[in-house]
Amino acid sequence: MTGAPGTTGTPAAPATPLHLAVALDGAGWHPAAWREEGARPGELLDAAYWADLVTEAERGLLDFVTFEDALGLQSAAFHLPDDRTDQVRGSIDAVLLAAHLAPLTTHIGLVPTTNVTHTEPFHLAIGIATLDHASRGRAGWRPQIASRAADAAHFGRRTTPQLTADDVTDSERISQPLRALFTEGAEVVEAARQLWDSWEDGAEIRDVATGRFLDRDKVHPIDFRGTNFSVKGPSITPRSPQGQPPVVSLAHATTPYEFAALSSDVVAVTPHDRAGTASVLAQVAEAVERTGRDLTDRPLRTFADFIVFLDDEPGAAAHRKARLDEAAGAELASDAEIFTGTPTELADLLVDRRSTGLDGFRLRPGALPHDLTGITRGLVPELQRRGVFRTEYASTTLRGHLGLARPTSRYAKAG
Repeated sequence: MTGAPGTTGTPAAPATPLHLAVALDGAGWHPAAWREEGARPGELLDAAYWADLVTEAERGLLDFVTFEDALGLQSAAFHLPDDRTDQVRGSIDAVLLAAHLAPLTTHIGLVPTTNVTHTEPFHLAIGIATLDHASRGRAGWRPQIASRAADAAHFGRRTTPQLTADDVTDSERISQPLRALFTEGAEVVEAARQLWDSWEDGAEIRDVATGRFLDRDKVHPIDFRGTNFSVKGPSITPRSPQGQPPVVSLAHATTPYEFAALSSDVVAVTPHDRAGTASVLAQVAEAVERTGRDLTDRPLRTFADFIVFLDDEPGAAAHRKARLDEAAGAELASDAEIFTGTPTELADLLVDRRSTGLDGFRLRPGALPHDLTGITRGLVPELQRRGVFRTEYASTTLRGHLGLARPTSRYAKAG
């Protein structure tokens, strides 16, 4: 998409400011971004590169950043590995990266992606809880199932469905063969949530005089039994600052909408126009109703994803994307809507889409660092001028940024 609907005037501010996040991946979401002037391809595995990106995102007062991760090398195909050498291949562990970045930042949420199909739920739970401690309450978690059957060969314990070329032509067809993995993924998230609750607040007494470090009555086994696994508990990690770090999921179809309704605090969706946004939000609402979720007790924040190319001069972003497409040998295609234009035009689009009922947006910079600074130094000031985005952080936790209350442990006695 080029440009955006609406005018560049200042609309009335909504009752609550919109939420804004960025999704960071390699040199950017365009496969040829690593070849762009200003890119830093030699530093993609350097922690300092990621520190620069995340501190820039925090400079823009964004709610959170997400970090991609996978159990296999990146691939141009959704369902199969490839042998290409002209695109970025190789990455570093997202949870460990987020833990490194935690003391280098102060406010922004840090949301790593992890695989829930081939990773032990107990290890996932304590890893995210540890990140929440390290960041003093800014951790989130993006659980992801294994959609590529080839990833199973790294572990040798199970097989997963092999998607076909026909499957990947449609979001609904993709999710159907993977439905059992989504069900299992929801069980993994629930096991993690119970482990996060297994230590009540105040379980650590740390009283040197009496020799009592722990109140054993406030530490609980969870005895969770899923379809394919069980977890005795309790966690080895005491209850973290947020109690329950927010869970973020990406959803394109009925099955992942149900996963979000069951398991997530934030769902990122991928409509490609205004009408599609309203339709997807209606489908998410139907999934919430089917699963019986009480949104009063457990709000679900809805974000829309965009890949963005931003330049101040009209037409420059589209020209830059066309140059990248030429270098890649194909026009960029994505699950998310693609925007090329100025920060003002993107602000028009986001304000208009917000009116469909979205809570916010997760923006994927087409090329890094260029399009990240376009967000933080171009888009954010424009949204602030319109009165629809924060001018300072009002919270020190990710739950606080998202307007989510800190839950009490389910094992705590009432009263």
